[in-house]
Amino acid sequence: MPKSVLPFLMFQGEGSAALDFYRSVFPDAKVEPVGKHDEPGAPPGLLPLTRLTIAGQTILLNDSPVRHAFTFTPSMSLFVECRSEQELRALSDALKQGGSELMPVGSYGFSTLFSWVTDRFGVSWQINVA
Repeated sequence: MPKSVLPFLMFQGEGSAALDFYRSVFPDAKVEPVGKHDEPGAPPGLLPLTRLTIAGQTILLNDSPVRHAFTFTPSMSLFVECRSEQELRALSDALKQGGSELMPVGSYGFSTLFSWVTDRFGVSWQINVA
């Protein structure tokens, strides 16, 4: 049986900026460094494997020392359940700055209030009032 299953966000040199951004949007977030980049030839300043915990959900982040031709896709997203309309609107506004709005704040039948945005790092967020 697996020990855990966690979302994993792999950046290419923007991991530290993304981590700082998420900590500003989610001020109660907890950060725990897990690893270090010690691969020969790895560029300096890359974010090592790091645990970011938001509202009890742990997400792993790091910068890939290997360049790759892919990035994030909206088909994989982080789903955030909010307690109020105010919280949803604040998160939606903050996360979409420099990114894009896939579905503006509104009622969509499956939810009375929902928003889907992509942040400036390409990570997709579905935000819902629970």
